[in-house]
Amino acid sequence: MAGLGGFGALFDLKQTKYTDPVLVSGTDGVGTKLILAIESGQHDTVGIDLVAMCANDLVVQGAEPLFFLDYFASGKLDVGVAESVISGIAEGCRQAGAALIGGETAEMPGMYGAGHYDLAGFCVGAVERDEVLPKPSVGAGDIVLGLASNGVHSNGFSLVRKIVERAGLAWTDPAPFDADQTVAAAFLTPTRMYVKSCLAGIEAGGVKALAHITGGGLSENLPRVLPEGNAVRLDGASWPGLPVFKWLKEAGGVEEVEMFRAFNTSIGMAVIVKSSNVEKVSAALRDAGESVYQIGVIEDHSEGPQVFIENGDQQWHG
Repeated sequence: MAGLGGFGALFDLKQTKYTDPVLVSGTDGVGTKLILAIESGQHDTVGIDLVAMCANDLVVQGAEPLFFLDYFASGKLDVGVAESVISGIAEGCRQAGAALIGGETAEMPGMYGAGHYDLAGFCVGAVERDEVLPKPSVGAGDIVLGLASNGVHSNGFSLVRKIVERAGLAWTDPAPFDADQTVAAAFLTPTRMYVKSCLAGIEAGGVKALAHITGGGLSENLPRVLPEGNAVRLDGASWPGLPVFKWLKEAGGVEEVEMFRAFNTSIGMAVIVKSSNVEKVSAALRDAGESVYQIGVIEDHSEGPQVFIENGDQQWHG
């Protein structure tokens, strides 16, 4: 409703399609992935990560992102770096279907080291009151669909940097798991945006819950949308493992349980669906550009919610 330069940004909720909306808000950052961007001098994708980390968290509640604000802070503003970062934020907002309506660029001498900066994002979305996810009907027999990730996304980068260092690699070296890219370019692949595809899946009918697979991996994020007395049983042989995760496990000597906790292990979003609606929801997700796998099932478990992963070794050896 207003141009840039005001003390606050205005958004006219009446102009949206909603009749009884609930607002959903979230804030997030990019974590230590920023160090990779800074050290490699590649700043044009972390803005997409920033939006995706926020907007993907909103859609798991069934919400459509409405608007986004960013916070960019550095010791001394480098206009070229800031422009590159913010262009990525704008691209992320286009992918999420959200308006970039404001933000803050802070210059704080002495707070950050030379060339370093920090990012935070803030997103607000809306969902009809009777369509909020997760649904209380999540229960035994429901099917878990997994949507493929396109890499490490924005979690686990403290471990990534240690493994890269231990392997003796420079950011400019060819990636050992993808010779067509440098190490930096491969790991800076921006977080996949699941907003529009998940909204299409919800529209198809039968989606009971969504889980954005971020820090904590499948092991810790799926229980966040489960009722007490339920567990998820996943089959690690039911989806293909990306080469990057196989390399990280081998080069870092990372235990399997830690891989499933530290990384998304090739599944960036989980969709819990009523069994009779699996085909139509899967079709809607595929039509929206997702690679969809049936990766597990919800079952009764007196000590739930928790996650059991069978055939997990197939992610590294299958």
